Amino acid sequence: MAKDTALENSAPRLPVRLTSIDAYRGFVMLLMLGEAVHLEDVADKLNHNPFWDFLAFNQSHVEWVGCSLHDMIQPSFSFLVGVALTFSIANRRAKGQDPALTTRHAFGRALILVLLGMFLRSLGHTHTYFTFEDTLTQIGLGYGFLYLLALRSVRFQWGALGAILFGYWLAFALTPLPPAGFDTKTLGVPTDWAHNLTGFAAHWNKNTNLAMRFDVWFLNLFPRDKTFLFNGGGYATLSFIPTLGTMLLGVLAGGVLRNDQEPKERVRWLLKVAVGCLVGGALLGMLGICPVVKRIWTPSWVLFSGGWCFLLLTGFYYLIEIQERKKWAFPLIVVGMNSIAAYVMGWMVASIVREALVRHLGHSVFLVFGEAFEPFLLGIGELAVLWAILHWMYKNKIFLRI
Repeated sequence: MAKDTALENSAPRLPVRLTSIDAYRGFVMLLMLGEAVHLEDVADKLNHNPFWDFLAFNQSHVEWVGCSLHDMIQPSFSFLVGVALTFSIANRRAKGQDPALTTRHAFGRALILVLLGMFLRSLGHTHTYFTFEDTLTQIGLGYGFLYLLALRSVRFQWGALGAILFGYWLAFALTPLPPAGFDTKTLGVPTDWAHNLTGFAAHWNKNTNLAMRFDVWFLNLFPRDKTFLFNGGGYATLSFIPTLGTMLLGVLAGGVLRNDQEPKERVRWLLKVAVGCLVGGALLGMLGICPVVKRIWTPSWVLFSGGWCFLLLTGFYYLIEIQERKKWAFPLIVVGMNSIAAYVMGWMVASIVREALVRHLGHSVFLVFGEAFEPFLLGIGELAVLWAILHWMYKNKIFLRI
């Protein structure tokens, strides 16, 4: 292997695990589990009080172009997969693990993530529900490629990132637009939908873009209850390609966290890249070159959301690793060190916990502040129980790993 690889240039001078990474991951998972408090329901019952409307907006996905705090969950999780991979590979090398075994583990993990994502999405269906837009599935589809890229030089990784983003942008830009007068209602999009894009940006419109055309062919290769025509949310399988770009940004960040620079130099580098990504992504959107759309993971979204990921990582790293302020992050660390368990619990256990709370405590307990706050308090109770389970696992050193 060439001696200018990113991993070799960033020799392991730091602990094999950074607390700040676990804290950031825990923050992301709590945002996901936080859907339990149903802030949108509270805002509705309070006649859209501005404060609660703001909270509700940031607990829901934007319709198409733009970003909310909730939209940062999936890119953050994907970004952190890349950050953690650099430490994982270095740790396995330090233990003298056979490179072939490490490679098999990486591709095995990729397969498990895809299958786990499909399994969770199939809950409530009578048979396997073949869909590939789930967070775990998207990460799994790109994880093997990410592993191979993590073994290459930093220069190669930046080049690969540029090729992924430009190539994906070009593929959409060259895809013909629907003919004039095309009835988008047949694809689940009202003709007068406020979020329809015009001009060149129309290449990234909901359900008429390249990725959805691919899915109309690809997803119908699998057994289905009915023919696949479109995804209601506009999500698509091919988003795993630019998601690979997001994960690759994480690999680049992880390489910097492991290098021999002074901690404050690392922070400066992370901040510079954060600003560059944010400005670059926003400009591509504002100039109409490529709209910032999370649902189809446009290249501009990779940059824009990646900028926020770098900022969040920098904040956690600075507070926890440099300032050594760790106590406040303990609740996040408990969740972050068992993120897969937390993700699965959100799908399989959360509703059971919610029903149990009502059954054993009754509705009156959650009506203490009035009917408007019942879903909020019930959600807080649900989160408390889930966190208690994760805390028990943490104390007993039970960690679900893939």
